[in-house]
This record gives sequence, C-alpha cells and structure tokens, in this order.
Amino acid sequence: MALSETARQAERERIARLVLDLVKERGAEVPWSVAMAESGLTRARFEALFADYDDLFDAVAQLWLAPHLAVMEEVLASHLPPPRKMYEFFRRRFVISRERFREDPQFFTVLCEMGAANFERVRSYVDLADHYLCELIAEAQAEGFFAGLEIDEALSLINQMISNYTLPDALIYLGDKLTEHKLARIVDTMFIGLSGEAGSEAGGMNTLKVAS
Repeated sequence: MALSETARQAERERIARLVLDLVKERGAEVPWSVAMAESGLTRARFEALFADYDDLFDAVAQLWLAPHLAVMEEVLASHLPPPRKMYEFFRRRFVISRERFREDPQFFTVLCEMGAANFERVRSYVDLADHYLCELIAEAQAEGFFAGLEIDEALSLINQMISNYTLPDALIYLGDKLTEHKLARIVDTMFIGLSGEAGSEAGGMNTLKVAS
C-alpha cells in the first residue's frame, strides 16, 4: 500500500535518525546497503522512500540542519536592530554547532567529513543561508550601514570575516578559541567600519590600497 505524503516524510525522518545513530555508533559514514539492512524495511519499501544514496543523504542533512534553519528564520522574522540581528543570525547557529561538538567531538568530526565529501548535497543550505544574510544586509543598508557596497560585495566580505563561526570544521581546529564575545566584537567591527566609501565617518575601510 502506498504511503501518504505525511507518513512518507515521517518514515524518511525515522531512517535519517537511524543513520545518524549508526554514524555515531560506528564512527564512520554509513553505506546505502547498511542503512537499508538496519532499517527493518524490505528493499522495495526502502527504495520507495529513497531513490538513491544522494536522496538518503539529503534526508540526513535536512534533519541535522533543521535547528540551524529554524534559528535563521526566527532571527530573520525578529525586529531587532541590525547589528544585534546580524549577531544573533550567526551566534545562534554557532551555539548549536558548539554544543554538538562538545557533546561528541568524534561524531561531530565524522559529520563534518561527510558534509565535505557530499558538499554538492548541502550547497542548497549554504545558498539559503546566503540568501537570508543578503536580506539582513539589505535591512542594515536601509538604516545607513555598509554604505557604498553592493549587496553581493558585502555578502562576500562578511562571509570571509565571519567564516570561523559558520564553518563547523573550525570548531575542530580552534575549539574554545571561538567565543560568543569574540563574535560580538567581530560583528561590531563590521558595522563600525565596513563601508565602500573612503573617508567615511566609520574610518574609511578603503584607506589601504592593494599593491600592484
């Protein structure tokens, strides 16, 4: 009997949770065949849920990243001042990743390796985060911040400045050197000085010239 869409999504989520548990237990990425064998489903039923390994990985990524998506959307819908809103946009995701890392560094590392090996499967989540960040930049520009910068340019600069707090792998190498206090200072610095206008009141971030 065919599953309803609600039942199908619930079963996909159940299998995704199972895969995460298996990864944690075994300390390694779980092959398609193992996931199917451990699922308790027939091959036909399993294949009806997941077209291939990529589809299974998508379900796992969706489950793992759901808390990050939720906090981004929560911050986006808030009415905080632009600097605080930008800070919370990064801080809340960072806190989720930091707590997961502290809870089980080995499991966290394996999942980072899985994400890197399957980056094309998680690219849509990166693109969505960039889309949301562009909305925050536009809101900040409406209040006079990031003057003289195109949104795409501001996006690139901010991503490079903040990357240690958005790339989960950074926790593996930097650990407790990454703090919410430091993140706040970085965001403050962005809003004080990130501008495309030389000689601006912010201090003119274009005063350094690249040597040719």
